[in-house]
Amino acid sequence: MNFELFLSTLPIMAKGLAGIFLVTLVIILCITLLNKLTSGKEDK
Repeated sequence: MNFELFLSTLPIMAKGLAGIFLVTLVIILCITLLNKLTSGKEDK
């Protein structure tokens, strides 16, 4: 295994993982916002 090549690909992998995390976070925020907007009034 070429260790130098592995080290040069780490920034690319980090950007990909950060992108996946950000997209997941945006989806969760959109779902939460839609639930709050469409839930209506709750009887307490």
